[in-house]
Amino acid sequence: MTDRKGELAANLAKVENRIAAACAAAGRDRAEVTLIVVTKTYPASDVRILSELGVRHVAENRDQDAAPKAAACSDLPLTWHFVGQLQTNKVRSVVGYADLVQSVDRSKLVTALSKEAVRQEREVGCLIQVALDAGESRRGERGGVAPGGVEELADLVAKAPGLRLDGLMTVAPLTGEYAGRQQAAFERLMDLSTDLRRAHPAANMVSAGMSADLEEAVAAGATHVRVGTAVLGVRPRLG
Repeated sequence: MTDRKGELAANLAKVENRIAAACAAAGRDRAEVTLIVVTKTYPASDVRILSELGVRHVAENRDQDAAPKAAACSDLPLTWHFVGQLQTNKVRSVVGYADLVQSVDRSKLVTALSKEAVRQEREVGCLIQVALDAGESRRGERGGVAPGGVEELADLVAKAPGLRLDGLMTVAPLTGEYAGRQQAAFERLMDLSTDLRRAHPAANMVSAGMSADLEEAVAAGATHVRVGTAVLGVRPRLG
């Protein structure tokens, strides 16, 4: 356990240095960027260590892993983010622990989240997941709404009881015009965020960038970066 704490502390320090350097290079205050540690496939014991080390935001992408982990760590001062593609049959469970759902990408999901948030008397923060590799009318391969659908979906979230529109999220596309051009992709997301904030000024969260491209995300203006491997190590292979 002690060795693991030392390992995580060292990795966190490296990531912190990367974020600080990226902020300095972009002329941004370090306080403008929040680190979210993606703990998928790692045990609750790692989440406890991260909390001891000062981490306050953690993310999961599979409800079957996240629900028991969140329950085991319910005494910790953590904000839980759900970042995976979310099926409506998992909404009841996810609303039970997630403070924010970063992968809102269709009206059916908004309706289900709203109904459950009201039932559980919770307020759930929502980010619209944008698929920059999608055409104007279809969803991306890894979930997300096309840029042309952001406004309509955002308005739906903003009006939905129990939900709070917090901003936008994206995953750097592997195909299409932004493949291999992470910073351009994140700058496009920032343009969409500017448009969104004209109608919804409080929806100022921009979640972009992971272990490999957090510098590009910070340079573009992201407010939150989602880092897993660089903090926790290479994930064990799932059988």
